[in-house]
Amino acid sequence: MTIQVVILAAGMGSRLGRELPKPLTELGDGRTIMQQQHDNIAAAFGTDVTITTVVGYKLEHIIDAFPDVDYVYNEQYDQTNTSKSLLRAMKATGKSGVLWMNGDVVFDPQVLVRVAGRVHADQSFVSVNTSAVSDEEVKYTVDADGFVRELSKQVSNGLGEAVGINFISSADKAAFTRQLQRCGDQDYFERGLELAIEHDALKLEPVDISDLYAVEIDFAEDLERANRHV
Repeated sequence: MTIQVVILAAGMGSRLGRELPKPLTELGDGRTIMQQQHDNIAAAFGTDVTITTVVGYKLEHIIDAFPDVDYVYNEQYDQTNTSKSLLRAMKATGKSGVLWMNGDVVFDPQVLVRVAGRVHADQSFVSVNTSAVSDEEVKYTVDADGFVRELSKQVSNGLGEAVGINFISSADKAAFTRQLQRCGDQDYFERGLELAIEHDALKLEPVDISDLYAVEIDFAEDLERANRHV
C-alpha cells in the first residue's frame, strides 16, 4: 500500500523572520526542516510513499529543493490558514488515508515509526504531547472512550498539545474534507477535525509521543531548541 503524506508549506512564516520559506530553514546538522521531514518519512515508510506538498509563499524555492514530489498550490496563501491548504491536498490525494504534517515541525524519527502501525491499519489519529500545555498551542480533551473531544487553541484544561502530525483514514476522509470546506479562511485544520467529531462522529485517537521531541518552529528560540535534538 502506498502511503499518502501531505506537508503543509504554503505559509509566509513571518514570525521567524527569514527570507526563504520556513521549511527551508537550515538546522544545526546542515539539513533543512523539510529535508529532515523527508528523511523521517523514508525511515518509517521506505520508498512506497507519495508526498504531496502544499506551497504558496515563494513556492519556487521549495519546488527547486524537492523536485521529485507532488505539489498543490494554495494561491490564497496570504489570506487563508491551514484548513484551506489541507483542503486542497485532500482533494488532490484521492480516496486513500492521508498522513499530514505542518511544514515547520522538527521531530524525532521515532515519531513516525511509532505511528506507522496505525497508518498501515488505516486508523485516524492525532499525535500529542502530554508533558506540556501552553496557552498558545492547540490543546485537546477526550471523551469517555478516550477519543478526542475538543481540539483547538481555545480548549480549557487541555490534557496536552497537538504536535502537528496527524492521520485521517480512508473511511473518515470524505467527512473530514466536507468539514474543511465549512471552515473559515482563518481556521486551522484542527477546526475541521472538531467539526467532524461533532457532526460525523469521527473517532480520533490521541497518540502520546511525549517521550520524543517534536518542535514547531515559530521563533528563533524554537529553532535553538530543535537544534539541541537534531
